[in-house]
Amino acid sequence: MAKMIHSMIRVLDEARSVDFYGKAFGLTVADRVAFPTFTLIYLSSAETGFELELTVNQGRVQPYALGEGYGHLAVSVDELRDEHTRFTELGLNPGKIVELNRDGKLFALFFFVTDPDGYKIEVMQRNGRFQ
Repeated sequence: MAKMIHSMIRVLDEARSVDFYGKAFGLTVADRVAFPTFTLIYLSSAETGFELELTVNQGRVQPYALGEGYGHLAVSVDELRDEHTRFTELGLNPGKIVELNRDGKLFALFFFVTDPDGYKIEVMQRNGRFQ
């Protein structure tokens, strides 16, 4: 059976992105592999084996067009409201908290935050299928 191991996004500034993902989600650099024209930075946390791969293409100065196909990354947290407060205090500009109910029960409690390159990340309360 296949196992999901990472998702990749292209970023302009390695330091800025590593700083954002570290502050926002506690991700740290697990590996950094430089090639002649690009660098791969793998970010991870102790809680999961899944990694976020940042690709930095040398010489790129224009922001990437995210297009109509990109959706979002998602992470789950123990206490969403505390995280929202923390993001706000860090100046990460989280969106409003949204409560989504179905059949009279909480389906999802979440907010979105945007990284320095414009990627949306959904921050979800651990609940139901979102563990």
